Amino acid sequence: MSGMRRKGQRGNSLLEAALYLPVLFMLLFGMIELAKVAYTYYALQKVLYTVGRYVGTQRGINFCDDVDGVIDLAKQYAISGTPDGTEPFIRNLQADQIDVRIERFDSTEIGECECSATGCDTTAGGRGPDYVVVSIPDGYPLQLAIPQVPLDPILLRPRIRLPFQGM
Repeated sequence: MSGMRRKGQRGNSLLEAALYLPVLFMLLFGMIELAKVAYTYYALQKVLYTVGRYVGTQRGINFCDDVDGVIDLAKQYAISGTPDGTEPFIRNLQADQIDVRIERFDSTEIGECECSATGCDTTAGGRGPDYVVVSIPDGYPLQLAIPQVPLDPILLRPRIRLPFQGM
């Protein structure tokens, strides 16, 4: 008798599977989307690191000039691997989303270096910066796609600080 089932228990496994499968699928999709967020954040950090490394090792770069060609070239190269930036590694990432700032260490803290003769304007006789900071200040929007769950985009805001050695 132990191998026989009672008449009312035949549909229990089907009912349990119908109840648990949606939960399992939601967990699966959630894990996949979490991996997508982690991968995108890491890829953004690598792009910002490439910009910072390139800009931080260049000689004669003028951070106080908003249209400095070296900074634009570094952004385009980091985004796509080519100087024209035609096909980006990360979808919808544009060069104008990336911000490059310079910082200097004063006796107590690190702060933004102003563009003046007493600051970091090397063309006006100032001393070069100590650090290059590359970030996406407005954030990179990443839309998650979990079925039947409406979600707002997540704004990823990676930031990289590297020493400046271009002088």
